[in-house]
Amino acid sequence: MLREILEMFKDELIVIEEPVSKKVEITKYMLKYKDKPLLFKDVDGWEVASNIWATRERIAKYLGIKKEDIVHFLAKASDEPKPYNVVEKAEFMKNSTRDFSLRELPIPHYFPKDASQYFTSAIVVAKDKDGFVNLSFHRMMVRDEESATIRLVPRHLYAMWREAKEHGEELDVRVIVGNPIHVLLAGATSVAYGVSELEIASAMSEMAFGKPLEVVSVGGIEVPAMSEFVFEAKILPELDKEGPFVDITGTYDIVREQPVVAFERMYHVDEPIFHALLSSGYEHYMLMGLPKEPQIYRSVKQVVPKVHGVRLTEGGAMWLHAVVSITKQHDGDGKNAILAAFTGHPSLKHVVVVDGDINIYDDREVEWAIATRFQADKDLVVIPRARGSSLDPSGEKGFTAKWGIDATKPLDRKEEFERAKLE
Repeated sequence: MLREILEMFKDELIVIEEPVSKKVEITKYMLKYKDKPLLFKDVDGWEVASNIWATRERIAKYLGIKKEDIVHFLAKASDEPKPYNVVEKAEFMKNSTRDFSLRELPIPHYFPKDASQYFTSAIVVAKDKDGFVNLSFHRMMVRDEESATIRLVPRHLYAMWREAKEHGEELDVRVIVGNPIHVLLAGATSVAYGVSELEIASAMSEMAFGKPLEVVSVGGIEVPAMSEFVFEAKILPELDKEGPFVDITGTYDIVREQPVVAFERMYHVDEPIFHALLSSGYEHYMLMGLPKEPQIYRSVKQVVPKVHGVRLTEGGAMWLHAVVSITKQHDGDGKNAILAAFTGHPSLKHVVVVDGDINIYDDREVEWAIATRFQADKDLVVIPRARGSSLDPSGEKGFTAKWGIDATKPLDRKEEFERAKLE
């Protein structure tokens, strides 16, 4: 439950007692306290939390691990999913109604040019005819009191919706808001169709808390029992405009025709807390970027045996820029690591490869490695006109130039590059 999670971080928690408008005003606080957890006591009569998971340190603390181990923790969970435990009851089942308005819920209108209020922390849960349960993040623009338009990219939920549409059917889904970090990270993880993100979340729960994830069936679809809000909904064959909306780079995404979601029933816990996720904020960075770090790690590990760490950087919106730490066995390993990083995360635009003595979480150390161990005429890899991220505003029709910096020491002269230190 979010209230217990916020209690864990009470020494950092910023509590906003005065009433705050969900239209733009709430965003001012999120930006002011960008890496601090926030609890708003009165957003149109509701409690709202934000920036909960805005730092690696808080995520690691909740999971009981070191921040340097998050990449390995996520990799193990996605490689070894675990069964979840189906229970009969959940706290959110105490309050159920069809009489609600999306307009009156504390769903923020984050930036002035956003088209409307937006669900941003919502995970959509869908189940196919074979019993496979899929979890995935999707922003949703509120259209009116009972419907929204959902941004669907061509992945699993899109395939399920297309199949339903081709049969003239609506896709039955559940929309969940207000979940712990292991559920959120699982929902943001890209895996093969047929691997349930619920089982990845359950693997994380086993590792962190020694017990499987508890889920409950809501009309035949399993959802995490710890959810603050659960909505019964249907994704319709109908399309409508979605956007503009600020995406992870802090720039406005374009307007598209996207499917309409009809909301039918709402459940929530007693005294619920709505999770407001600021798009382009640090919490957005963490949830979108952290699940990509294991993909880069695995890819680099295939070409360089010793990989110490991977970090998608906040300066690159934890999507476009990365730092990779390796121990070289051969000169040329740095360049191979660069190419492998681009393979592991195709949206990546810029990667720096450093030695194991560089702290990849300290931007000054990374810059120092570039300053002292890199020569542009021989250590720079440039890949022109490659497929990149649609979120990069500098790209052209999905194409971008990619570049990597090999800031590792040459093996035959490595003693010349050692940093002075006290024994």
